[in-house]
Parts: sequence; C-alpha cells; structure tokens
Amino acid sequence: MEDLRLEIKRKIKEGQFNCEKELTLSLISGKWKITIIYFLGSEGPLRFSEIKRLLPKISHKVLTTQMRELEEDGIVYRKVFPEVPPRVEYSLTKLGESLMPIILMMYEWGKKNMKYFVE
Repeated sequence: MEDLRLEIKRKIKEGQFNCEKELTLSLISGKWKITIIYFLGSEGPLRFSEIKRLLPKISHKVLTTQMRELEEDGIVYRKVFPEVPPRVEYSLTKLGESLMPIILMMYEWGKKNMKYFVE
C-alpha cells in the first residue's frame, strides 16, 4: 500500500470509498489506463515510445501523467537501465498483473456486446 497515491490513501483512511469496487475503479480510471495495462500485460515490458506508438491518439503529456499515476499506485514498474542514453522500460507489477483477468473480461464483454451499441 506504500505505493498508492496520496489522494487514494487519504480516501481509504477517511472511509470515502463506499465499496471495494470504487477503489478498483479509482486505480484504473483514466481514459488510457486500462489500455496501457492491457498492452503491458499482453506485450510484456515496453518503452515509453513503444506505448506511445500503440496509442497514437494519446498526447505525450497525458501518457506521462497516466504512467506516473500507474507507477505511484504500484500497478506499473519503471526500470531505468544505466546506459547512455538512458533506457527506460515499463512493466506490470504483481499487483498490475492481478488486474489482467478483469481487463480481459472487460475486453471480451465489449467485444461480445458492442453490436448492441452500434445499432
């Protein structure tokens, strides 16, 4: 729990979450977080530029913010290699990996039910 953002920690401490689902949603909320987690879980470790390439519509600033929040929440691990120029890779932590079944179920649900929203 050390890695959670201060905002999330405060909400837990003050009992502001009505249920555990709210905590889960607060950790993965954000337009791109679920997709980032999905790619890291299915593709393995990725560099920032590789994630950016997989999400061509995301701005550099938004991707940076989303990655920092995921890292602060203990979902994503950022590894800096001692090279020149520095190389950074992102991967899922054990906590992040534990979200993959949920995200895969969401993917399957969307794939199965998209037809109802297209008509």
